[in-house]
Amino acid sequence: MTDIETHGDSAITRPTIKGYARENTFSGIASFMRRRYTKDLAGVDVAVSGIPLDIATTHRSGTRLGPAAIRAASVDLNWPIYPWGFGPCDLLSVIDYGDCWINPHRQDTIFDAIVAHARTILNAGVTMLTLGGDHYVTYPLLRAHAEKFGRPLSVIHFDAHSDTWADDDERSVNHGTMFYKAVREGLIDPASSVQVGIRTWNEDFMGFNVLGADRVHASGVPATAARILEIVGDRPVYLTFDIDCLDPAYAPGTGTPVSGGLSASQALAILRLLLPVRLIGMDVVEVSPPYDHSEITALAGAQIAADLLCLLAAQRAAAAGAPLTIPVAGR
Repeated sequence: MTDIETHGDSAITRPTIKGYARENTFSGIASFMRRRYTKDLAGVDVAVSGIPLDIATTHRSGTRLGPAAIRAASVDLNWPIYPWGFGPCDLLSVIDYGDCWINPHRQDTIFDAIVAHARTILNAGVTMLTLGGDHYVTYPLLRAHAEKFGRPLSVIHFDAHSDTWADDDERSVNHGTMFYKAVREGLIDPASSVQVGIRTWNEDFMGFNVLGADRVHASGVPATAARILEIVGDRPVYLTFDIDCLDPAYAPGTGTPVSGGLSASQALAILRLLLPVRLIGMDVVEVSPPYDHSEITALAGAQIAADLLCLLAAQRAAAAGAPLTIPVAGR
């Protein structure tokens, strides 16, 4: 780990994008993993940004506070990540780009505002790691990613809900219908996409491959990861993680909790086996701090986001001919 000689508020004082700085976990500006807060995208590999939206919720609101909670919970991740054995920010240039500006009083402007936010980052050749906000934010993010990488995209979708309920109202903002709209729009190829952890019924899953929570529990982590890899192949993949994929015991702070979900360890173990996936974008959504306890949900969201950075770093190292191994005893 690189130890930059900067003490305190490294989000604004750090001299370089890469590396780490000494910081008290209980003080200072809580950018994601203490990364530099900046809108300068030059030389950046990954921009972490928040979309503080919760007007699309159908049950409990509060996800507008999710990005801030995940950032605050990430302050203890300012060093190498277990079990990877490296800090992703030693290998990737990662910044905290701040939050997408949205006007909650003009619902008709929200979709376009998020698309424009994503275009700015993607057109600079930078990968996005987005912190929600409710799950509706993934729809405009998919629009921007499809523009950049071509449509249709493959999606790896961790969730308790399929979010494919029918909705033909173009003006609606709903976090349970956006994948219905994305499929209808041709943004997603459901045949090469997979939904993991599902445990709510829908009359029409729109052709997605569904690995329900019961199947994950029965099949185990390695078989689940192998099936995901088989489905998406070498296609460009957008990965979206709704925190309610986790059982409420591991993620109580969310808008639509459903019993019987994955444990945090199951979800993280699956993610760590997805090295062959061609990731083009990622998000972690639906953290709702008003319903959280002792930061359980925010901590899970921060850890998942950090592991996604590690996954991306390991993939790029492998592509550059310098593959990384996870140095855990007994593996």
